[in-house]
Amino acid sequence: MKYASIKNCDIANGPGVRVSLFVSGCTHRCKGCFNEVAWDFNYGEPFTQETIDKILDMLAPSYVKGLTLLGGEPFEPQNQPAIVELLRQVKAKYPEKSIWSFSGYLFDRDILPGKLGDPAITREFLSYLDVLVDGPFIESRKNLSLRFRGSDNQRLIDVPASLEQGSVVLWEDWQGNGRGMKG
Repeated sequence: MKYASIKNCDIANGPGVRVSLFVSGCTHRCKGCFNEVAWDFNYGEPFTQETIDKILDMLAPSYVKGLTLLGGEPFEPQNQPAIVELLRQVKAKYPEKSIWSFSGYLFDRDILPGKLGDPAITREFLSYLDVLVDGPFIESRKNLSLRFRGSDNQRLIDVPASLEQGSVVLWEDWQGNGRGMKG
């Protein structure tokens, strides 16, 4: 896997101060995408253990609330194994930090049924997430007043509650007093 960029002290892609990893590679190619350069799977830098170590160091300060995964597309099958290794290490070192991911795929139609590569890897990926922002960016539904998403078709999903209930549970805790906002 390659990655386009890593942002330290990101406040736009989840609650609180976060570290955000922008992976390379996306097959959605949404019209009006803010990060078209990351569509190319060969764009950016190789994702290595050194990259993981850098992210772990960035997550160390107590004011950093968590990690956000964006793209490109984190759930592309070829990106999932490297991301899962990152998440294993993040959860082992910082179990209190929240983990968010964005995806143009739909949680209940594409991700949960295991349609994206190895279902075991996808299930492990989901097991580390607190919130998933799902759905493609739709330019005609762009809404700048929305928090943590670009178009009004995108959902903020409480992943642990959704996995427990077997259906989509929306994350609605804007004050950060519950799931998705730890620390």
